[in-house]
Amino acid sequence: MTVTIGRRELLAALGVAAAAWPLAARAQQAAMLVVGFLNSETPTGWAPNVAAFRKGLSETGFVEGRNVAIEYRWGEGHTDRLPALAADLVRRQVAVIAAAGASSSLAAKAATTTIPIVFSAGIDPVAAGLVASLSRPTGNVTGVTNLGVELLQKQVEMLHEVVPTATTVVGLVNPTFPGSEAQARDLQAAARKLGLELHVVYASSERDLDTAFETMVRLGAAALVIGVDPFFYSRRDQIAALAIRHAMPAVFYIRELVAAGALMSYGPSVTDGYRQVGIYAGRILKGEKPADLPVVQPTKFELVINLKTAKALGLDVPLFLQQRADEVIE
Repeated sequence: MTVTIGRRELLAALGVAAAAWPLAARAQQAAMLVVGFLNSETPTGWAPNVAAFRKGLSETGFVEGRNVAIEYRWGEGHTDRLPALAADLVRRQVAVIAAAGASSSLAAKAATTTIPIVFSAGIDPVAAGLVASLSRPTGNVTGVTNLGVELLQKQVEMLHEVVPTATTVVGLVNPTFPGSEAQARDLQAAARKLGLELHVVYASSERDLDTAFETMVRLGAAALVIGVDPFFYSRRDQIAALAIRHAMPAVFYIRELVAAGALMSYGPSVTDGYRQVGIYAGRILKGEKPADLPVVQPTKFELVINLKTAKALGLDVPLFLQQRADEVIE
């Protein structure tokens, strides 16, 4: 028996099918695992680390837009927005929160005790209360610490090797950074060991940075150590430009500042740290628990020296430092 469908019936059937398509798409999206990414800064300044985070996720089999969605929350330089942004991710019921930076990590921890959190932070996570111990984090938090043992001390020592005549140095610290007091203490202790006078100068905004460099010049500082901080990382080009303008030999923990014209950097690979955050997030999505994932500590530190900048500043970089460097920019 042949059944004939009229034009009106066909159009009605197509209409029902078309209406169902968005519902099916939404159902598929709802079924997709969702990761929250929380950061106090801007997406522009953090693009390399976000790419590294995605790479880590992909190494565990998760590709954004294919089988995992990422909800980004940016503080745009306002750390006071982080608690609300973290709470929003909790309401969104994301499967895991990747917290970039110390302030983001603490805000995420305060927002939930159940959703897994993977942090990347330049602070001592035990002293900050993020985890109970590095080997056995317990609870719902684990991650990567970018602050190696005696990092600031090594930076002060290396800067002193390059600028041996400097008797007065400056440490640049962000007062809103959770580890700012510890950084100031570590810098002072490192300077005392070398018989140097060290002044701590604070900055937490673009305008503060201009004022901070003017203060350094007024203090007669001959060298600068820049503290570990997401804000300084995101303003690396501005800081490098100010260091060049004021002829200030500066050391930071990331090579990007040196590539932009600063003197030197010494520290762990930040992008590799965010790749590890992505790997941990992927492992948690597959069913592992944060408490079973030890906090990752840096084992390799990279030294990068800009010889072009050294020459412009009239500095001779010791040969042993050049030979030790992982990269020399000429």
